[in-house]
Amino acid sequence: MKYSLCFSSPIGFLTVREENDLITEIEFKKSDISTKTPLLCEAKEQLTAYYNKKLFQFSLPLLISGTEFQKSVYKALLKIPYGETVSYKDIAREIGKPSAARAVGNANNKNKIPIIIPCHRVIGSNGSLIGYAGGLEIKKSLIELESNNNL
Repeated sequence: MKYSLCFSSPIGFLTVREENDLITEIEFKKSDISTKTPLLCEAKEQLTAYYNKKLFQFSLPLLISGTEFQKSVYKALLKIPYGETVSYKDIAREIGKPSAARAVGNANNKNKIPIIIPCHRVIGSNGSLIGYAGGLEIKKSLIELESNNNL
């Protein structure tokens, strides 16, 4: 079964989707259909803790979809520590495709589970914020949230 839960966050509304007890998608928009399942409530709780700087790594079951290349990029993204950023070129090297920085950017753009799969932590080689499916303001907000960590 497919379910979704919509809730307000510091960056606007989020809709989290679940299918077969796996998180499948997060969208930066409001949804009129909302169902509370144990997994979606846990996702909301973890995302809320993340925004409150009480959670630095998610532990939710994910359905990572995409091509094999995209999946390799997403697995590399999951290794980026909270509060750190890397370049598209760094991810390309990490997955063994050093000349595929642009393809890494395209894969990032297709990430269906942003925040949890932290594509916001990938920036340009020169340190600039480049592209984000949720918009550069959201990317900037997420990076700032993490960089101002008061542990």
